Amino acid sequence: MTHPSTVSKVGIRSRALRFAPRRSDWSRATIGRDLSAGLMVALVALPLALGFGVASGVGAAAGITTAIVAGILSAVFGGSNVQVSGPTGAMTVVLIPIVADHGADGVLVVGVLAGLMLLLLAFTGAGRAMKYMPLPVVEGFTAGIAVIIALQQLPAALGVDVDGEKVLGLAWDAIKAWLDAPVWQAPVMTLAVAAGIVVAARIRSGFPAALVLVAAATAINMLADSGLKTIGYIPSTLPAPRWPQIPWEHLDSLLLAAVAVAALGALESLLSATVADAMTVGDRHDPDRELFGQGVANVVAPLFGGIPATAAIARTAVNVRAGAGTRLAAVFHSLLLLVAVLVAARWVGEIPLAALAGVLIATAIQMIHPRNIRSVIRATKGDGATLLITAAATVVFDLVVAVLIGLVIAGFFALRDTARTAVLEAAPLETGDHRDKERELLDEHIAAFRLEGPLFFGAAHDFLLDLADASSVKVVVLRMRYVTTIDATGAQMLADTIGHLERRGTTVLLAATKPEHVPVLRELGVFDQLAHENHVFDDTLDAIAHARLHVSRIQHEESDGAPAASQSNQHDE
Repeated sequence: MTHPSTVSKVGIRSRALRFAPRRSDWSRATIGRDLSAGLMVALVALPLALGFGVASGVGAAAGITTAIVAGILSAVFGGSNVQVSGPTGAMTVVLIPIVADHGADGVLVVGVLAGLMLLLLAFTGAGRAMKYMPLPVVEGFTAGIAVIIALQQLPAALGVDVDGEKVLGLAWDAIKAWLDAPVWQAPVMTLAVAAGIVVAARIRSGFPAALVLVAAATAINMLADSGLKTIGYIPSTLPAPRWPQIPWEHLDSLLLAAVAVAALGALESLLSATVADAMTVGDRHDPDRELFGQGVANVVAPLFGGIPATAAIARTAVNVRAGAGTRLAAVFHSLLLLVAVLVAARWVGEIPLAALAGVLIATAIQMIHPRNIRSVIRATKGDGATLLITAAATVVFDLVVAVLIGLVIAGFFALRDTARTAVLEAAPLETGDHRDKERELLDEHIAAFRLEGPLFFGAAHDFLLDLADASSVKVVVLRMRYVTTIDATGAQMLADTIGHLERRGTTVLLAATKPEHVPVLRELGVFDQLAHENHVFDDTLDAIAHARLHVSRIQHEESDGAPAASQSNQHDE
């Protein structure tokens, strides 16, 4: 006999091996495309990593370190073949108050704690819950992210310097600043790069148009000395690895911050992987492996001075559109960032921000699939409303709030549609002429109602109130065989209805209740109301036979002069 501890060790070992890198992750011969895609993503990621590091308050070096370390680890251990990770704008917003309250070491501690939480989520299989994300929410979120990516590029595309946290305000300020002093070099370069990428993708999808166009734009900018703003100074060294000093007196607040960072990291990474799946053919990510990869990245990156990381939707989209085939592209992106820091910092710093803005605007355009959006909007009014509201919330608020709003809206419409499937009808038997049998029973002052579908808070109220108005019968038989779901609200409404009918002198019999529904009915007092289950039957025909005996007895008592109302609720023993 195998010892229980041996079984548990084997289970833990097999679960851990599930997250180990696999040969199949690297088996496809796409190294040329992966190298080209990795270079393109590195060019886009470099200014973003530097900017997000500075914006978080920890520093540019922390941002580039995060892109390098987290980028490699999440690619090797993650669950998507094309996902690219690093510092993101959404994460920066969460980190700013942590830096203000606890300093750089507080951010590093939060990163490690969040990484451990992500590992726990991976081992518990929490990533699989993402498959329940409604399609309208995913499509709306994707469209909203595409709009955000495009709007974020307006300052660079217009060649103006403006600051702001909200993307709509940032875009509006950029437009106003440009209108005050319009200069055409930057917008022309941005439009040329964006249009070239979109057209090239339609003519020859595998051609690295973005890389060629960015290189050409850089050369033109240097030769023409146009004065366009470039990436600029890049630090040529990285921080040495160190263990962050833990501020133990603030550990409780750091734990709460780590929960927020882990939640954001999980949600953004899984949504990004879902978007990447939609942009590729045949690729499907493993959500639990993806959480594991993000967990490893967030545990290790802070040890090198990095900040919490997550999958970056914009960089992932660039990676896919640049032709990435395997996770080697994300590894190349990180290695090229390292080379840029150590060797080519001066040359990379000459890339015009307007050219990178064109790459990201083209990426945003390619992320939106009009056919998919039209299909979802036309499917049902609820799906269309969910998509549009989620997209708008993504732009106006942030991705976490947008997804929560989208889920609430989708849940509301799903609940409404499910409630509409609940049916209450007079249908006493399974076969034969229902109408004749219904009339026979009604002539005998008996009504047999079939409850069908979910009896829950969204569906119970209306048709049970209708049932309570049934006044022309002496016995009501409730057929429960086709009830699919009962919750506490539905059971309480049923109990209230039974009480209302019996106070009016109508006896209620319950027939064919499913065993799994009995506990909630018993807890809410439904069975207690039915004379200690003497009016609960396993079979509808038995209940109808009992109803006939009950009516016959009432009629006999009435013919003898006994008050009907006082007798109708006496239950047979």
